[in-house]
Amino acid sequence: MSLAISPAARDALENWLAQARALGGAADNTLTAYRTDVVDFIAFLTAHHAEPQGLAPLARVGTPDMRAWMAQLRGQGVSPRSVARKLSAVKSFYRWLAEREGFEPTAVLSMRAPKFQKKLPRPLSEDAAREIIGVVEAQAADGWIGARDAAVVTLLYGCGLRISEALGLTGGDLPLGETLRITGKGGKERIVPVLPVARSAIDVYLRLCPFPPEPQAPLFRGARGGALNPRMIQKVTEKARLQLGLPATATPHALRHSFATHLLAAGGDLRAIQELLGHASLSTTQAYTAVDQVHLMRVYEATHPKAG
Repeated sequence: MSLAISPAARDALENWLAQARALGGAADNTLTAYRTDVVDFIAFLTAHHAEPQGLAPLARVGTPDMRAWMAQLRGQGVSPRSVARKLSAVKSFYRWLAEREGFEPTAVLSMRAPKFQKKLPRPLSEDAAREIIGVVEAQAADGWIGARDAAVVTLLYGCGLRISEALGLTGGDLPLGETLRITGKGGKERIVPVLPVARSAIDVYLRLCPFPPEPQAPLFRGARGGALNPRMIQKVTEKARLQLGLPATATPHALRHSFATHLLAAGGDLRAIQELLGHASLSTTQAYTAVDQVHLMRVYEATHPKAG
């Protein structure tokens, strides 16, 4: 990084990231991605111009530089979605830097991201979601670990939690009531209902778990009592998927998608589902309407007397 960026540019990058954390509430993973994307961009400029990129050279970036950078990304096989994400990070940095340093960032901000097809969520059927929970519990060698895995997976499907949100729960969240306050991406808080089946699954886990809950300790423990690694839940879900003959898309995150899609299919309001999922933008939640439309068309074609 030091070879590609001058101390002044490095300080500017860190100040921008600090502001994104403080004012924008950006999550640590997001900030890491921002830093990587901007550093990679400046490293490209360093190689492209054969000189270190300080603040003055960064202010002189033109349209040919931007086109050359994006052409290199495409040549490296970077997907259009990832190119768009990288460009978004660079634009965000340049908006801040241009205001701070007093230059015109038109060449950067006017660059268009490549078009890409947004991937629609692939939900599981209701039966498949229930079967995964059952198999996850049954396949564990130790009873308390099976109960733990089943409780986590039940929260993903029953409450629409991200895996990081479920594993972020602590003993201080107990006892679970009818609702749960979740802190999601960007520090955004939301209230989610907790179904009786989820409370029951957690009660079973707590009765069997050899590590008593502590207010500041993770609710879900690893085999040795530390925080449960999300990779463990991914592994047990993958094993259950293979046993049930489900597609590779049957991941822990697919259970969250299934939660939303099944609510929508049952007549749930889109804005209410947006709140339950913790989506900052309604457009993110609207992807589920496309999934539901596919289901509705299949039902229509299979059952309407004039459809054939």
